[in-house]
Amino acid sequence: MSSALTLARPYARAAFETALARSALAGWAEKLAFAAEVAADPRVVALFGNPRLGGSQLASLFLPQGEKTDGDFGHFISLLAENGRLPVLPEIGALFEQLKLESERTLKVRLRTAVRVDTHCGACRHARTREDQRCTQASFQPGHRADPVDRSENARRRRHRRR
Repeated sequence: MSSALTLARPYARAAFETALARSALAGWAEKLAFAAEVAADPRVVALFGNPRLGGSQLASLFLPQGEKTDGDFGHFISLLAENGRLPVLPEIGALFEQLKLESERTLKVRLRTAVRVDTHCGACRHARTREDQRCTQASFQPGHRADPVDRSENARRRRHRRR
């Protein structure tokens, strides 16, 4: 696993820098997620190292429908195929996603609170603290949830009695 990450790191950085320069981080993230999913498929894994398949034929499997082989992403996939790095596409995708989140200054967290979080603004979805009602600039990504935790005195007593 660590060797796969070591091999994937320079490719992920190159993909990130290319996408950032073209202001296409979201598009590249989607394409890399697709390619990583294809690379993880057992039927495709069986094709790695097949001498009857040329690099360009194998590379075409990793391009989303409608993506051209002469585009930036197509060239990137071709480069991976030439260098025998298509099997590390899942790691490249994960590292790219980390770089993307860091550049957007976004954290994926699971928030557990004693009080319900008020997501008062639909666009920015800032959370408010109960004590001073000021905006904490915490944003939540779709698909993540905030779980309220019962921190009342009665709950503490119940937990203490169980011990």
